[in-house]
Amino acid sequence: MISIKNLSKRYGEKEVVSKVTLDIEKGMITSFIGPNGAGKSTLLSMISRLIDSNEGEIKIDGNSLNNWKSGELAKKISILKQNNNLNIKLTVRELISFGRFPYSKGKLNKEDERLIDQAISYMQLEEMEERYISELSGGQRQRAYIAMVIAQNTEYILLDEPLNNLDMKNAVEIMKILRNLVDELGRTVLIVIHDINFASCYSDKIVALQNGKVKYYDDTDKIINSKVLSDLYDMKFDVHKLDGKKICTYYEDGTCACDIKKVI
Repeated sequence: MISIKNLSKRYGEKEVVSKVTLDIEKGMITSFIGPNGAGKSTLLSMISRLIDSNEGEIKIDGNSLNNWKSGELAKKISILKQNNNLNIKLTVRELISFGRFPYSKGKLNKEDERLIDQAISYMQLEEMEERYISELSGGQRQRAYIAMVIAQNTEYILLDEPLNNLDMKNAVEIMKILRNLVDELGRTVLIVIHDINFASCYSDKIVALQNGKVKYYDDTDKIINSKVLSDLYDMKFDVHKLDGKKICTYYEDGTCACDIKKVI
């Protein structure tokens, strides 16, 4: 479990995360949603210790985040940030092998190779593993970066807006793979996501942030509610049932701003 208590982060006089307290359960997909500037990415960065908090405490499986040695933390938590552009010439396989660095220190053994192969298979990259990253489409490149995180073989996987700039097909494939990682391998996935319908169809829990604070935190079915979402985003939401899933349409000034998308 990841336990967060009274966590705050300030930049100058601006408090971007304010006294956040929540427990994130294992073996689930927990999605972080909310308007731009709500503190979602900052919160994820603090959980992974990429940035320090000003106040509060984070515990990973009962141990304070500050007490984890960097090498051991890298075997427990992996994170993929929004911007992952590399200016060096790497093949897909070489990139994915970086995920094994906390274990191999650059000297790959048979177990490392096995986990690299597993990550390549999970992300359906077999036919392009010897191609250079620079030659790939945006969707293929994103899948390679997620494969690198999978190869790191951590219990907790943190993803900061991994669907950005992806077409619908690639986004659906990635969400299905993340669902399988949880259901088949028992991983715990924390994801910052803007598409409410993907959060609805693939998440177990949703953390809804507004102005740096937790506005709502509950099972997905309870968060995907027209009243809750309208309050969170300050616009009109309607929620529909489609094949047993809740799908949202949302409106601004009486005009529909979203088509019902095929996300399941």
